[in-house]
Amino acid sequence: MPTNIDEIQADLIKRLNYFDNWKDRYKYIIDMGKQLEPMPEEYQTEANRIHGCQSQVWIHIEERDGRLYMQATSDAAIVAGLIAVLLRVYSGRTPDEIINMPLDFLSQTGLLQHLSPNRSTGLYHMIKRIQAEAQAQV
Repeated sequence: MPTNIDEIQADLIKRLNYFDNWKDRYKYIIDMGKQLEPMPEEYQTEANRIHGCQSQVWIHIEERDGRLYMQATSDAAIVAGLIAVLLRVYSGRTPDEIINMPLDFLSQTGLLQHLSPNRSTGLYHMIKRIQAEAQAQV
C-alpha cells in the first residue's frame, strides 16, 4: 500500500479509472466506505458534525506526534465511501502536508464531475473542515 501522498493519489486515480462506467466506480467507492473503522459514538457530536452535507457526517480529528489522524462516518453509503477516499489521502499527515496538498486526483478521476451538486457541496465541506483543523495546528 502506498504511503506518500503522490503515490496514494496516483493509486486512487488508477483504481477509480480502472472502471469503465460510473456505476462500477460508485460501487467501488461504496465498498471503500464499508471498510471504514467504526467511529465511536462519543465522537459523533455536534462539534464533529459537518454542516452543509445532505446526509449526516461526523469527522473526529486528533493530533498525535505532529500528525493529524481522522475517524469519520456517515449514514449514507456513497458519502461513507467519499470519506474513505479523503481519509486515505489525509489521515496521518502533518498539518503542512494537508494545507499544501493539491487535490488534483478528484478531477483526474472524474469524481467531481459525476457527483450530484449536494454531494459535491458535502465533499467540499469535509475537505474545508480537515484543512481548517490543519491550519489551526500550524
